[in-house]
Amino acid sequence: MTQTWELTASRIAADVRARRMSATEVTQAHLDRLASVNPRINAVVQEFPDEALAAAREVDAAIARGEDPGPLCGVPVTIKVNVDQKGHATTNGLKLLEGLVATEDSPVVANIRKAGGVIVGRTNTPAFSLRWFTRNDLHGQTLNPRDRAITPGGSSGGTAAAVAAGVCALGHGTDIAGSIRYPAYACGLHGLRPTVGRVPAYNSSAPDRFIGAQLMAVSGPIARSVEDLGIAFAAMSAPDARDPWYVRAPIGGADFPRRAALAPAPDGMPVCDEVRAALVEAADRLRDAGWTVDEVECPPMRHAAEINACLWMAETQFGMRDMLDREAEADAQFVFARMSERAGEVGFRTLMEALQARVSLVRQWELFLRERPVVLCPVSGELPFDQQLDVASDAAFGQVYEAQLTQRGIPAIGLPALAVATGAASGRPVGVQLIGPRFREDIVLAAGRDIEAAGPPVTVAGPDWT
Repeated sequence: MTQTWELTASRIAADVRARRMSATEVTQAHLDRLASVNPRINAVVQEFPDEALAAAREVDAAIARGEDPGPLCGVPVTIKVNVDQKGHATTNGLKLLEGLVATEDSPVVANIRKAGGVIVGRTNTPAFSLRWFTRNDLHGQTLNPRDRAITPGGSSGGTAAAVAAGVCALGHGTDIAGSIRYPAYACGLHGLRPTVGRVPAYNSSAPDRFIGAQLMAVSGPIARSVEDLGIAFAAMSAPDARDPWYVRAPIGGADFPRRAALAPAPDGMPVCDEVRAALVEAADRLRDAGWTVDEVECPPMRHAAEINACLWMAETQFGMRDMLDREAEADAQFVFARMSERAGEVGFRTLMEALQARVSLVRQWELFLRERPVVLCPVSGELPFDQQLDVASDAAFGQVYEAQLTQRGIPAIGLPALAVATGAASGRPVGVQLIGPRFREDIVLAAGRDIEAAGPPVTVAGPDWT
């Protein structure tokens, strides 16, 4: 018998709206699941069951009045601890920010509430949301419910672990260099990085961020079905005047040619055999669904990744270096040092040239995507990494960094990208990535649904270790 916490968000919303279940009983089932599995995986690091149940009762009351609470009607959702949620600390995984309690919701949290979502907890992130692994000195380490020996990804590793374990049906994540797409990949889920400017962003608890984050950082959903990503994306994308970068673009666009470019190793990035096989299989699934798929070299990815490093490290070197020293978190300091070595000291001229080059790259990608509106490429060049591999040694960090080329490159050009789980290989989750034109998330979601439909369904994970 299927448990309530195994249901997709779409199914929950439909059943609650039709009164086949109440939002209160759905929320209680997920809170019970949280209590059962979270002590083993440490995905949710801030819990507030009374607040969650009160929100669920409000959804039930709205339905009783004949109102539609919204597309996330009664759906249990988690929020990452690096965005503001009123009454809770926006820690970003830092001891320094343990007491930084938000006085208002960020736009994405407000939009989830307005859409009828019920927030059941806040999820872990590495210190400064800096890594593709999830551990910090404040909240501890998050484990992957599918295999405790491999990373749950990062920086939205707590989000992905919670979704994979059935603690929530949808999870909120953020992405400046893969922090939605990689945790989805590592936990055998789907994750959508929207176009920059699509989901409004603002944290009143902190100063506005510098230009790197303004151009590259986004919020988006992680889920167990592509359909769920679609409803979560629509809910998260509602307008909010607090974000000057917000763009009022329609959720869907004009008809598009069902043509995709297969790029199995952009710019010669190393790609393991299992990932290549997943890409070939995904291309075949698209062809079977009526797509034309040709192996074509995509526009530059490595240069985009270099721009990402420049913009991201300019942000960190200028705005966070003092906090890095005061927090004194060994993993974050190690990773920051390795990334700074690769980016170099970012001065005024370097930053201005990176911003200039970025415009040329965006142009190349937009023109390329007019003919083939989907690029099928690796999420990562390797299967999900062993826990803490990036801080094992300089060489191990280099291995991780190179495998994440597409994670780093895409944010610099602001495109939407979707990580789609396709199954398992060598005992670990595997998947593929789809890139589309700006503000055409509907295209990558359509391709993602076709890939998903021809493969095994994503199921809730144990955790089943002793």
